[in-house]
Amino acid sequence: MDERTKITLDESEIPRRWYNVIPDLPAPPPPPLHPGTGQPVGPEDLAPLFPMELIRQEVSGERYLDIPDEVIDVYRLWRPTPLFRARRLEQALGTPARIYYKYEGVSPAGSHKPNTAVPQAFYNAAEGTRRLTTETGAGQWGSALAFACAQYGIDCEVWMVRASYDQKPHRRTLMRTWGATVHASPSPVTAAGAKVLADHPDSPGSLGIAISEAVEVAAADPNTRYALGSVLNHVLLHQTVIGEEALKQFAAAGERLPDVVIGCTGGGSNFAGLFLPFLREKLAGRADPVIRAVEPAACPSFTRGIYAYDFGDTAGFTPLMKMHTLGHDFIPDPVHAGGLRYHGMSPLLSHMYELGLFEAVAKQQRECFAAAVTFAKAEGILPAPEPSHALAAIIEEAKRCTASGEEKVLLTALCGHGHFDMTAYERYLAGEIPDFELSQSRVDAALSSLPTVG
Repeated sequence: MDERTKITLDESEIPRRWYNVIPDLPAPPPPPLHPGTGQPVGPEDLAPLFPMELIRQEVSGERYLDIPDEVIDVYRLWRPTPLFRARRLEQALGTPARIYYKYEGVSPAGSHKPNTAVPQAFYNAAEGTRRLTTETGAGQWGSALAFACAQYGIDCEVWMVRASYDQKPHRRTLMRTWGATVHASPSPVTAAGAKVLADHPDSPGSLGIAISEAVEVAAADPNTRYALGSVLNHVLLHQTVIGEEALKQFAAAGERLPDVVIGCTGGGSNFAGLFLPFLREKLAGRADPVIRAVEPAACPSFTRGIYAYDFGDTAGFTPLMKMHTLGHDFIPDPVHAGGLRYHGMSPLLSHMYELGLFEAVAKQQRECFAAAVTFAKAEGILPAPEPSHALAAIIEEAKRCTASGEEKVLLTALCGHGHFDMTAYERYLAGEIPDFELSQSRVDAALSSLPTVG
């Protein structure tokens, strides 16, 4: 086994194909439905929002899809990303476990999000799109899309959830530096946002509301399309470069494949990007990892939501998707992990969860910040609040290994750094970070407005 701390690959080893898990599943996922007809949506229903190549990828039955050379050229700015052996964290915990993390914080935007932002901007530019609209929670997706649009000369307009807009001002500055226009959501710019503000002037916002605003603007302009940073199949597809590289890096290090793979989940892109190639190995009988999703206790779609058809946005502009959902009217508490504040989960991941292909747990944010500080003291990298959820679960698993003496190999994706999250860390260090108790009555109220299907 390799003694290196950082396992790196050459640029020539950037994956040339994205992996599509759908052909390998024991059953296909349910299709999205048109909210008016109740019938499966077709390409013509999605064409006002997405370029045809992304629509093709969304419904593809091919196991692998080639990555365009033009996308690889931009990927070279940060890919391949390093795989770290967290030796100092292992020592700090006194664990026999071997802990690895795939570090996506080396990208220009500081997270995994450019892995899909770049191809989305590329395909839109190729089809003549002049402007992309989108939502963002913590700002990582918005900044990634702003960066990607700058590479291809496309205008970018972002609706940033109000809670994060206020908590993370430097994310706004980063987006604007790359040329994007940024609105706090809910905003008076759209009918969807104005309606929320009329009813709740102090609304902290939600990803569902921000999606409604971005979709509303895109649908009204033939030169504008919409880009989504998580949830959809093509987004998860693009992120599989993370796991594909990690497989090569484990081989390069002479390490066996992980016994446990853990990732944080909001809409599911980071988690999927890490684990899907490892799941392929598991389904083929070449590995047998436990795969665990970790979500915030304040927005627990896997662990407390229901599996049902629901809108992807608050206003009901999107197709109906069968997913684990807390209800499209659900407004999460303003936890600092803004990227995990989404009422629903990726339909593909929701389907896989129903098939029993992975497990899920929920964490409170104080435990997650404590894990992030432990990690930062040992490894030196300040994690974003989102991956701190996965780190809390990794530390929990490592302590189990300490008690049992098992030398398990553990893997997670550190999907972004926390350099723009200093307000959150200041509040935590001052003892001002609360845990939010989500009452069942709030969940029941939001679920009461689920659309009727069939």
